[in-house]
Amino acid sequence: MIRPKVYIAKHFPKEVIQYMQEHCDCEEWEGEGEISRETLLSNISDKDGVILTSIKIDKEFLEYAPNLKVVSNMSVGYDNFDLEAMKSRNIIGTNTPGVLDNSVADLIFGLILSSARRIVECDKYVRQGKWKSQYDENYYGIDVYGKTIGIIGMGRIGEAIAKRAKFGFDMNVFYHNRSRKIEAEKNLGVKYSDLESLLKKSDFVVLMTPFTKETYRLMSVNEFNLMKKTAVFINASRGQTVDEKALIEALKTGEIYAAGLDVYEKEPIEANNELLKLNNVVVLPHLGSATWETRNDMARVSAENMVKALVGEIAPNIVSELKK
Repeated sequence: MIRPKVYIAKHFPKEVIQYMQEHCDCEEWEGEGEISRETLLSNISDKDGVILTSIKIDKEFLEYAPNLKVVSNMSVGYDNFDLEAMKSRNIIGTNTPGVLDNSVADLIFGLILSSARRIVECDKYVRQGKWKSQYDENYYGIDVYGKTIGIIGMGRIGEAIAKRAKFGFDMNVFYHNRSRKIEAEKNLGVKYSDLESLLKKSDFVVLMTPFTKETYRLMSVNEFNLMKKTAVFINASRGQTVDEKALIEALKTGEIYAAGLDVYEKEPIEANNELLKLNNVVVLPHLGSATWETRNDMARVSAENMVKALVGEIAPNIVSELKK
């Protein structure tokens, strides 16, 4: 029996590699940092499967991989999938939903607290020896407990954020989504809202939508103008869901109070990006799921997706658009 060949464009735990080697001939990226598209393309000509994160799977990619049958994304998002190109070749595409929900939700609250209480600013203030008075009003922040939070995009992660907000911080939780989440409303006590109303009444606006044509720059000038001047904006979805210039202007002019960001229009963020010059922004390097436990779980799930698809079983996490 011919064993399928797989290229793993990530650094995986040994036990996950061993599991895959029981079923496939595996080649693993062993370089430093992220693999480049060029390097990946040069290694997939004979591969039946590839595991990766963000590299675009488009017509060019598929031309380099005539034997390709499965692409396993080690992430929840799959906006790197050219779905039409993959459909034309009957390529199976999978992702890793569920395993990272709590890690991302934890990070969201890290951004909320850091932005509201100006933790990063205050850390620098102390380190630079500027702390001279116990009552320096220049570094007062705003409360989180008991405030109103609006979550745009009530998927699994959105629900995990809502649970923390409702039961941990006694917040009033509104959400906006393509469809009502009746079970979440019943179990978590959250309330559905149209987008405009949510933006107007929320003290914290958390953007958690997937990146699609419909959500491209969902947050722009009009949306930031609708927000309270005391509101905090949080984005851990995709950078392209926000008009970055409009966000910068809203932060500079005081249209909104602060922002906490884990994603950007261009990643890694460029050194001359104006966001980096603003004190009322907390910036992270796309860390959403970046804990050892979660990343290891994501590696395991992406490996299971790959193996099951290649041995003829139904992969448990085929993305909805490619299930047929």
